[in-house]
Amino acid sequence: MAWLFLIGAGLSEMLGVTLMNWALHRKTWWLWVLMILAFTLSFGGLELALKTLPMGTAYAIWTGIGAAGGVLTGMLFFGESKDWRKLVWVAVILSATLGLKLIS
Repeated sequence: MAWLFLIGAGLSEMLGVTLMNWALHRKTWWLWVLMILAFTLSFGGLELALKTLPMGTAYAIWTGIGAAGGVLTGMLFFGESKDWRKLVWVAVILSATLGLKLIS
């Protein structure tokens, strides 16, 4: 169950960053509210995961999901560069995240 909380926390982190980008460009108050809610869910999920999982592993996976997801979201939805080198480094992040899961 802790792994589900951790994955949900990472996805909420991605959503929070996406909402932050939208809120900065559109300047509507409800996007800020949704962003705060997404980050609250993210930290709450991380907290629940940390009750069972080792801190180093959980934090690395949480940030890995957020970082890789942020890059991919930027590429897919915000017109950011789709340079193949970015995809290589996202693959490295995801591989490291999977490696930590496998040894935990």
